[in-house]
Amino acid sequence: MNYKKILCLLLVFSIGNCDEHERPIENTIFVPKCCQQDQIFLGKYCTSVNKTNQWHPLFTSEIGKPNLQVNHRLIIGMPNCGHMQLWPIYHYQASADKLRLLPNGILRHYFDTQVPNEFEADNEYTNTLEESKLYHDYPINKYCLDKRIDGVLISEFAWVCTPDHKDQWASNEFLMYNIISPITHGITIICLLAIAIIYFIMPTLRDLAGNIVTTICMCLIVSQIADLVRLLTVFKSHISLLIAETICYISLLGAFFWLNSLGFYIWKTFRSRNVFLRITDGKKYCYYGAYAWSCTIILGCLAMFAHFTMDYADLSSEITVDQPREQIGSLAMIIFFVPVAFTVLADVFFFVTTLKKINRMHTYGRIHHKLRHSFRMFILLLLIMTLCWLFFLSSFSKYEALINSHILINTLLGPLMIYICVINQAHVSFVLKKSCCYQNCIFPCCRPEPDNEWGDEMTAMNSDYYVESHSFKPTH
Repeated sequence: MNYKKILCLLLVFSIGNCDEHERPIENTIFVPKCCQQDQIFLGKYCTSVNKTNQWHPLFTSEIGKPNLQVNHRLIIGMPNCGHMQLWPIYHYQASADKLRLLPNGILRHYFDTQVPNEFEADNEYTNTLEESKLYHDYPINKYCLDKRIDGVLISEFAWVCTPDHKDQWASNEFLMYNIISPITHGITIICLLAIAIIYFIMPTLRDLAGNIVTTICMCLIVSQIADLVRLLTVFKSHISLLIAETICYISLLGAFFWLNSLGFYIWKTFRSRNVFLRITDGKKYCYYGAYAWSCTIILGCLAMFAHFTMDYADLSSEITVDQPREQIGSLAMIIFFVPVAFTVLADVFFFVTTLKKINRMHTYGRIHHKLRHSFRMFILLLLIMTLCWLFFLSSFSKYEALINSHILINTLLGPLMIYICVINQAHVSFVLKKSCCYQNCIFPCCRPEPDNEWGDEMTAMNSDYYVESHSFKPTH
């Protein structure tokens, strides 16, 4: 019997030892760390430090009891936020943000003044959890912690994934970026697409000026789509924003170079003594296209080269505080937008010199008369595109009012271009009504009068309204 008792005791003791060895493995908490284990943030960069300055996780209970002993293991790396934005949080002595690492591995972020941090000896705390409801919990895969030293300021630093709040739809930022901005951009895209289709399908509008207007509209459509993606808050990852901004800036740059080509074409034609040159509009379009696209592509490549090599040339560490670069660098922005300003100045020069030439002309032929309408369209396009470009530049500021102004002003781009390129152009309105409205139309307003100043008499003669309006009635 004694041997049996001894065997039972040994068996129970061995089982207890196995449980003791297995329990720490089962209850180990994983804590994400941003830098390597022997590194912390010194300013913006991860830097190796001695063991005294290394960061170690400190666990605190929900009621504020500090220095809890929890079995943990560090995980090195940034959180995987998918399409959401990485957001920095700084916790120092006088900061409004407070970070608390709970024993279950959840990072709790308090952003109010009532934080339960006064755990007293009688297990009571001054601020109850019900009084402190302004906090958010981040699971293990949505944050990383580390220590940060910036001069004399020592703080606990965290990269977290931006949370999806249930009441986010009620915020002004969400309404402007995710509801109003898609509506305004959609209106502009529809108007620009209508202009491009009208100028593309109408044979009499497919001259050099009409092809340039179609190309400008297509460039602006691509820019509007990319700008919409840039402003949507659901796209906050580095890659998606970088691609959207690049496409937006390059297409906008191309639109201004094509507008500059239109101004140069009108200016050169009015200065030329012989307008009947032995060169077709197709060849001219190829020449102007080579100028516009080559300048756009070269400047775009230079801007991206500057972004990846010059703006961030001092990045020596794998991880920095500025790791989620959401916008193209300042040097690349200069390369993108300074040429636009120069094209605007060149267009102003074309406008002034061409206007002086027109005022000195007493007689001019049909080609010059046609170019006068193109010149007026060019001036109006220059005004509206420059105005929208200035508001677009203002949207890069930190003030929400300027960003919202860009979103609202952007709505006027499409309707104003419809007015400039279609309604305000007598020839375009005539061709559009003739092609779409004259057949079986009972309303006289839909039947356009023959546009004699553009030389469409032969085209009008093939239409029913011309035959009816010029038919001879027998007299009795």
